[in-house]
Amino acid sequence: MLGSIKLPIAVKTEINVMLLIMTALALVTRMCGINFPKAVVFDEVYYGQFVSLYMKQVFFIDESGPPFGHMILAFGAYLGGFDGNFVWNRIGAEYTCNVPVWSLRVIPALAGALCVPLGYLLMVELRCSHFTALGASLLLLLENSLIAQSRFMLLESVLIFFLLLAVMSYLRFHNAQSSSSPHKWAWLVLSGTSCACAVGVKYMGLFTYILLLCLAAYHTWQLIGDRTQSSVSVLVQVLARCLALLVLPVLLYLGFFYAHLSLLYRSGPHDQMMSSAFQASLQGGLARVTQGQPLEVAFGSQVTLRSKSSKPVPCWLHSHKANYPIRYENGRGSSHQQQVTCYPFKDVNNWWIVKDPGRQDLVVSKPPRLVRHGDIVQLLHGMTSRFLNTHDVAAPMSPHSQEVSGYIDFNVSMPAQNLWKVEIVNRESNKEVWKTILSEVQLVHVNTSAMLKLSGSSLPDWGFRQLEVVGDKSYTGYQQSGIWNVEEHRYGTSQEQKERELELHSPTHFHVRRNLTFMAKFMELQWKMLSVKNEVSEHKYSSSPMEWVVMDTNIAYWLHPSNNAQIHLIGNIFTWTVATFGLAIFAALFLWHLLRRQRKMEDIPEVTWRQLSQVGIVCGGGWAVNYLPFFIMEKTLFLYHYLPALIFKILLLSAVLEHLHTHILRYPSHRRALDGILMAGLFSVYLSYRTLSPLTYGQPELSSEELASLHWKDTWDILLRKH
Repeated sequence: MLGSIKLPIAVKTEINVMLLIMTALALVTRMCGINFPKAVVFDEVYYGQFVSLYMKQVFFIDESGPPFGHMILAFGAYLGGFDGNFVWNRIGAEYTCNVPVWSLRVIPALAGALCVPLGYLLMVELRCSHFTALGASLLLLLENSLIAQSRFMLLESVLIFFLLLAVMSYLRFHNAQSSSSPHKWAWLVLSGTSCACAVGVKYMGLFTYILLLCLAAYHTWQLIGDRTQSSVSVLVQVLARCLALLVLPVLLYLGFFYAHLSLLYRSGPHDQMMSSAFQASLQGGLARVTQGQPLEVAFGSQVTLRSKSSKPVPCWLHSHKANYPIRYENGRGSSHQQQVTCYPFKDVNNWWIVKDPGRQDLVVSKPPRLVRHGDIVQLLHGMTSRFLNTHDVAAPMSPHSQEVSGYIDFNVSMPAQNLWKVEIVNRESNKEVWKTILSEVQLVHVNTSAMLKLSGSSLPDWGFRQLEVVGDKSYTGYQQSGIWNVEEHRYGTSQEQKERELELHSPTHFHVRRNLTFMAKFMELQWKMLSVKNEVSEHKYSSSPMEWVVMDTNIAYWLHPSNNAQIHLIGNIFTWTVATFGLAIFAALFLWHLLRRQRKMEDIPEVTWRQLSQVGIVCGGGWAVNYLPFFIMEKTLFLYHYLPALIFKILLLSAVLEHLHTHILRYPSHRRALDGILMAGLFSVYLSYRTLSPLTYGQPELSSEELASLHWKDTWDILLRKH
């Protein structure tokens, strides 16, 4: 009887057909033919180098941004079976058969395609109509610059995808009715995850993240004032928001670096930018050189001392058989003693012997007498047997500091002053032992209290353009230029000079294992990325932020070597122009409504005012935080930097048009006129897209006359090749 009972099962599914159609069209416009051209396109020459290093698991540092974006591109290369063997040395170089072009470009193309439906959903969450959301997504679909940027191994489309996903997810969370629904909180988690991913792709994502945090803080403050909910419920919700939007992004950001450092465990071309301890943690390179070194420095140790400062370049304390000139070019005199410099290359003249001032022997005793914090030492140059010395003589390039020299006794009234106090900056106790690589040491001159430091200046030709080392009596506290660490180290066994020189050329044979924690490596790598200043250089296609708004510039991404086929980053000029007007109209409308409300003249309902304000915060604020910071950035700027701001400006335009249609134009005839203008505008957008598409996709090839007809602005740089 029970077996004959049929239980009804009902499944309710809502399908937004227009959203599916827009998604399909976006996939077609972004992904079709992405393996053309099979040549390096613009910044692929930059990102490709990092992808190859990931494939070979070789360490690198990119000062311009965090590693997550590079890992996404490398994941595409991994799926395509790329082995990393390609020379990324010039734009336009033909890809070899081992380079999976489609796989390298598919993830940015997919991210760019998904930005179109995300724009639609974001407008819906801003309480705009589905018709307005459709219009916004159409503008995004037909935007030539977004298409061109999505079709290659570049990161802007990935960044925009995570920005839109973060904002849309948060708004969906905020608009959800039930506070106990797990789906609602899943959207908040997705928003926090997307924020972390956006910042992990490019640091520019941080500005939108901060904007979203400000919006969330405002909503949280409103929640705290909601007397209809219990204090416990409010507390739980506030903590959940903090966990999802603050703690989770930080943990994910750390996770990106953990994966980055775990994958790149081999020594690479950027090792010298990092500390000795960091380098020693990598397989090969310095790790191979330092393997087997004794850990603890003793009297008689032979050491190389590396400056912790990497400005202008990493270097080692050095001396050689050349003296300071008797007089400098400006007429000042010197001690004419042996030069002491900082040399940016490994060299046998970088070796020094740590000597006990009270004993004559230059070998390590058995058992070794260890050097500790506060001990007084002499540093004897291994190859020339000159003691490290400083005295009250002005340094050659830094006259306010003391000259540092290898002491030579000229039988004049200039006695040796070669005693140095070892101060371990990162010590855990006052009896800390001086350790290889791990200890950060200041060397303080006993007679004058001057600190041995790198001045940052280079010596003239007589000093072989090496870096100046000085004694600074005015130092205070921690200065990277005055911090040194022992990088290479051996226990000296040869008392005689000739034997010692042979010993200095030989490898070490002891074994000590040393590891940096992940957090120590993360902090060092993060600091390097933030502190290393990118050089501002002129580029043929660099531009200023003022040129972006009216698109007075373009970028030639790829030029065919023998015909007129070419790809440019050029936007849909109709969309760019109208969106700029939309920004101005929104500012005027918002100010008008604000003044009217202050005068108690409420032309629009309260719910409409709140919706307009939220549109301004999300879209107007999104445009501002992704555009205005470029005015104060000291870096080479390009048109593609404007694309995240452009997305929000296009969305703002759609919201402004809806507001005009619904709340400003009160007569049906006016609305019909606006409808006609909108249809003509969409046709113009499509026409502009079709006309510029040969420059967006690189095909079909145009004749020189056809290319000349696309030269709509004198500032555009389009190549015209005469056949």
